[in-house]
Amino acid sequence: MRSLILVFVILCLGYDVHGGKHFRLGRSKGGNLGGPGGYLNESLPPAQWFTQKLDHSSPSDLRTWKQRYFVNDSFFDFKNQGPVFLMIGGEGPADARWMVKGAWIDYAKKFNALCINLEHRYYGESHPTPDLSIKNLQYLSSYQALADLANFIKAMNDQYRLKTDIRWIAFGGSYPGSLAAWLRLKYPHLVHAAVSSSGPLLAKTNFMEYYQVVVDALREKTGDEDCVNELKTAHKQVVDMMQYHPEVVEKEFRVCKPFKTAKPNDIKNFYNSIADDFADLVQYNEDNRISADVRYKNLTINTVCNMLTSPGSEPAYKKLAAYNSIILDKSNQTCLDYSYDNMIQELRNMSWGSEGGRQWMYQTCTEFGFYQTSSGEVEVFGDHFKLDFFIQQCEDIFGKKYNEAFVDASADWTNNNYGALDIAVTRVVFVHGSVDPWHALGITKTQDNDAPAIYIRGTAHCANMYPSSENDASELVEARVEIEQYLAGWIGMP
Repeated sequence: MRSLILVFVILCLGYDVHGGKHFRLGRSKGGNLGGPGGYLNESLPPAQWFTQKLDHSSPSDLRTWKQRYFVNDSFFDFKNQGPVFLMIGGEGPADARWMVKGAWIDYAKKFNALCINLEHRYYGESHPTPDLSIKNLQYLSSYQALADLANFIKAMNDQYRLKTDIRWIAFGGSYPGSLAAWLRLKYPHLVHAAVSSSGPLLAKTNFMEYYQVVVDALREKTGDEDCVNELKTAHKQVVDMMQYHPEVVEKEFRVCKPFKTAKPNDIKNFYNSIADDFADLVQYNEDNRISADVRYKNLTINTVCNMLTSPGSEPAYKKLAAYNSIILDKSNQTCLDYSYDNMIQELRNMSWGSEGGRQWMYQTCTEFGFYQTSSGEVEVFGDHFKLDFFIQQCEDIFGKKYNEAFVDASADWTNNNYGALDIAVTRVVFVHGSVDPWHALGITKTQDNDAPAIYIRGTAHCANMYPSSENDASELVEARVEIEQYLAGWIGMP
């Protein structure tokens, strides 16, 4: 067992004790779409800035701000114009490396497309307001983001003197995958087609299915129940020891403060944190992202499950704690900060120095819900972080009015506005992976031949968007080809 741990555990310098959760509400720090793998220091286009309207819902409000975007016109023939590919920014900074790498760039080369990436308002360097106060966050919504895109498209048509019948194709992964479909729905005269990857179209407050898919993914990738059973045993052992020997859990899981000082919400946060370690593992399993540290590239469902199920005398909780240590080291944290108050204080920070956690929390409280509760997999993770735990966060961060009724009503409004899983669109391909927990809120079966679905067995979040790799499963390879075929038809059709 010790040698197995050494394969994974690498000591790093510069730890951050209270650095906030590396993975929260199904979102990694910096957003759900990572940088594309295979980037080899190619030259990148410089950032450009677009003068954007602050409030699209008010014609009399003339306030503006600067929105960041990137352009790659190296494949585009201005005299014989091909399509325009628009990558939609999401809940993190726009990454210029996507301008030279990724499946959409491979498609762009074949179709001679102009490639543009527009950063989402309130994320990255796109700051519409002086700070992130609740008063200013009122302009952060999917509605405003879509209107940003529409306004931007019209301006680019003029700026680049594009022909009147130019075909814009929207691309997005995760939340931007939803935006890509919604952009085609709301602005069909501006956007000809869209590729919606891993987009949750159904807003849902209690997203209990998330952890059900996490557990199903462990079974799917390992081929048996051993890993799930070992994880179930480990969590039950932790619960028992929290009652009788909390000091053992403190030591093994490297917590920042003793449990004797913990409040009920702290304990919920602790259980949510160790469950999130597996959520993060599953959501990004075997994808071709740029790794912050190549030494952790071998952190996959199968290697971690091998670690948990390895023969030996060590109890299950010790193996789970060893994996927790790997995640702490990987995210440069000396200890597991499970303090609820610390988390709330971080998310109350209204300065632009944050990495997007406050902004995404606001969108979940006012539009989507998406709370990954323990209610669907009580047998494995215990029922320690129910819906009320997340609603409490909305209230503690933004105010008492953001209660369960408010969040439910907000999710209902989102579903009514866009159509949820009954969205009425054409020329949109919906792409999901079976290992990705977000597929539970998306379209995975073709309901209309004009809006096909591609469901890729064995792949995780946004896998089809990353550059191809020699390690790609055959179904992933085929999915990228199928997407290209749809694009060929839509770009060529009247």
